[in-house]
Amino acid sequence: MKRKSTYNILMYSHDTYGLGHIRRTMAIASHLRGRNTNILILTGSPIVGRYALPDKIDFVRIPGMIKKANEEYLPLSIKIHPNQALDIRKSIIKATAKTFQPHLFVVDKEPLGLKKEILPTLQWLRRSLPGTRTVLGLRDIMDESSATCQDWQDKGIYDVLEDTYSEIWVYGIQDFYDPIREYRIPPAINKKMIFTGYIPRNVPEPGAVQAMRKKFGCRDGEKLVVATTGGGGDGYALLDCFLTMVEKNKGKNRFKSLLVTGPFMAEKERDNVVSRARKLGIQAIQFHKRMEEILAAADLVVSMGGYNTVCEILTLGRVSLIVPRETPRKEQLIRAQVLKERNLVDYIPEDSLCPGGMQDKVLELLDNPKVYKEAIADFKLTGLDVISQRLREFQRQPAGCTFKKSSLTQSCGGLTEPSLSLPAQAQMARYHGPE
Repeated sequence: MKRKSTYNILMYSHDTYGLGHIRRTMAIASHLRGRNTNILILTGSPIVGRYALPDKIDFVRIPGMIKKANEEYLPLSIKIHPNQALDIRKSIIKATAKTFQPHLFVVDKEPLGLKKEILPTLQWLRRSLPGTRTVLGLRDIMDESSATCQDWQDKGIYDVLEDTYSEIWVYGIQDFYDPIREYRIPPAINKKMIFTGYIPRNVPEPGAVQAMRKKFGCRDGEKLVVATTGGGGDGYALLDCFLTMVEKNKGKNRFKSLLVTGPFMAEKERDNVVSRARKLGIQAIQFHKRMEEILAAADLVVSMGGYNTVCEILTLGRVSLIVPRETPRKEQLIRAQVLKERNLVDYIPEDSLCPGGMQDKVLELLDNPKVYKEAIADFKLTGLDVISQRLREFQRQPAGCTFKKSSLTQSCGGLTEPSLSLPAQAQMARYHGPE
């Protein structure tokens, strides 16, 4: 089968819940696009069309699914049996791969996709396009160690990681949280793992930030607190607590507030938030496609602890108060603890969330942000630098070359890694010793 002259990248983001997966995928895609590179994103996100896609990036929308219980998924919109929806998704994914003929297939988080839906595509690529590299991208933390190990053991994920993927990109820092140790990664998989560092986001122009502050009625010198729940599906408790805090101190608050409910908050909960906010003179919006401008306009961000939101906050240098979700996974709590140890965020445990405690934290962070600002200013998000370096290696080498983490050279032709920025070099140098 003849390949096209362009370098084609196919990206898969299952998107059953929230905004994090598609926003991470789009951030990576936007950075990797180039003159001779085409990127096609497979996604189940119902809101992907709201984002402005850069040139040379497009998406294929597969029917949305939503998680109702552990391992139970239902169609998001169309009223058909879940197995029918999954069959449609499988067919679209495989047909897209056959037609697009990717040189690189990047899978976000789920090694086999939702309910093993990308397994037929992975098998076809291995059989019919053996030159295609397959990469699994994992966020910094999946869940607590015991839960992840048990889940991967039950689903045969360790075998999949060893047999199916060319590389595994971990979008985090090994010194912060080491999945090789925590998730008992065997040596055959360890040698495929590349720690990229966190994935940065776009930094808006100062004029756009000032325009955003003005749009939401924030005067010069006035402190703005933005409370956001990401997708919003499980974010009501955070906004309810925030509003109760403001209600209890009505007329005495020393800051202006803006609430972002997220597009997936239940209608009844969203109506409650909007109604209460209106009585307090607070604007509450559902979604904004330039969320980075809203976050950059804030003096303090109050949010949940999802990977995507944390990366945006750190990229923009914002002081933040995290209220991490602790069910059904402890991923957000672990991330908040890890980052708090380094003064990159502050957080309130879910079981300690109350209006008085939130008020104390908000005022403390608004009045004494220095230690956090200094830590954030020194923190480098190297993810896109390292990923770009890997793409350059892929493009200039035939498939089948093996990456030697210890020496930073390739086993075919003695090619050395291209020059990286110092933060990216430091990130690459964190790999384990000789294999």
